[in-house]
Amino acid sequence: MVGADVAFVHLGIAVQNLRNSISIFGFRIAYYGIIIGIGMLAGIWLTQADAKRRGQDPELYLDFALYAIIFSIIGARVYYVAFQWDLYRDQPLQIFNLRAGGLAIYGGVIGGILTALVYTRIRKLSFFSIADSAVLGLVTGQIIGRWGNFFNCEAFGGYTDCLFAMRIKKSLVSSLMLSEDVLNHQIIENGVEYIQVHPTFLYESCWNLGLLIFMLWYRKRKRFEGEMLWIYLLGYGLGRFWIEGLRTDSLLLWGTGIAVSQVLSLALVVVAAVMLASRRFAHR
Repeated sequence: MVGADVAFVHLGIAVQNLRNSISIFGFRIAYYGIIIGIGMLAGIWLTQADAKRRGQDPELYLDFALYAIIFSIIGARVYYVAFQWDLYRDQPLQIFNLRAGGLAIYGGVIGGILTALVYTRIRKLSFFSIADSAVLGLVTGQIIGRWGNFFNCEAFGGYTDCLFAMRIKKSLVSSLMLSEDVLNHQIIENGVEYIQVHPTFLYESCWNLGLLIFMLWYRKRKRFEGEMLWIYLLGYGLGRFWIEGLRTDSLLLWGTGIAVSQVLSLALVVVAAVMLASRRFAHR
């Protein structure tokens, strides 16, 4: 593992030369975008499969996905820019430069939910019925999409020497993501600087995989429309609250040191728990 760009030092896994893009006819295509695209396609497939199982028209979900993808990307960008405004205040045109990065998953989730509300209202469909299948695709996309962060060497946590500790060449990492704790524990081997951190992208991907497995098992046992939506918001909120506390690049509430995603996660957990308890009580 000596000289590897990225290594999981206690698992014996190493990537010697990590690339984050490919070039086709001179045009650079980031692996991050490719992975996000794969996640979207996998999510649409699973959502349509669940709709077919429930006796619904899968094409309704394909139509919805076309709108949801667009507005989820817009939501993810707006959310990121809103909490990183200092980066764009003096160069607002950079807001539209998505190739430079800067998307926030929670913004995408909010954008997707708002799109579903409008879509179901226009099509005169049940929002909660559509949401119950759509969240299966959403969490699938999140499971796969998080691996784009691996290729970008981002979305990691503070220093750790735990079983899953990930060592990265410091030169591959944006200086904005390097906390004082991480820098105080940097490692030098053969004159090369490395950082060793929590792979929080991996934690979130695995957490979401566990959530998806539970949802696939539970979906035949659900008691009311919307139950799968509330289970997703509760499960994802719990995992994100914990994982966000480990990260070094959290978006912060204006004028505070509080991670906005932790606040939102906590709010979602409380609301989802109350809705699940009240609706299940009503359907006893």
